[in-house]
Amino acid sequence: MSDKPIVGILMGSDSDLPVMKKAFDVLKEFEVPFEVKIISAHRNPDIHAEYTKTAVARGLKVIIAAAGMAAHLPGVTAGSTPLPVIGVPLKSKSLDGVDAVYSILQMPPGVPVATVAIDGAKNSALLAIQILSTGDDSLLKKMIDYKEKMGEESYAKNEKLKEYL
Repeated sequence: MSDKPIVGILMGSDSDLPVMKKAFDVLKEFEVPFEVKIISAHRNPDIHAEYTKTAVARGLKVIIAAAGMAAHLPGVTAGSTPLPVIGVPLKSKSLDGVDAVYSILQMPPGVPVATVAIDGAKNSALLAIQILSTGDDSLLKKMIDYKEKMGEESYAKNEKLKEYL
């Protein structure tokens, strides 16, 4: 795999970083090159349009977009690119992220956006990797190994149960 980014991560604000860092960590673990940009769909509409409309030409394959307060970034992104877009609803102080979930889920026909759990940045990266692995056998092998390890770790927790019995 080259160093050229194939996953783009968009955030509307640097306040999204603490949650979205979990996506960075997963992509690094799988050695998937990515780029991160803070581009508000509301404050930087022209820059956002340029970013999304040039994503394919720049080699991106998947875009992950954080959905904060107004929660428009994933939907606006999906409306401007043919690439798969994964929305990450972020927990807010006022509505706990439920507003962001609804915003991502209620997209009009023809403009799909995948979604993960509230603050589910880790799963957004894993979903991006699963999408990418459909055309990359080495990435598919890493995903298979990851899931096997996760299963083994989960089952090993049965040993800890003995402490409670």
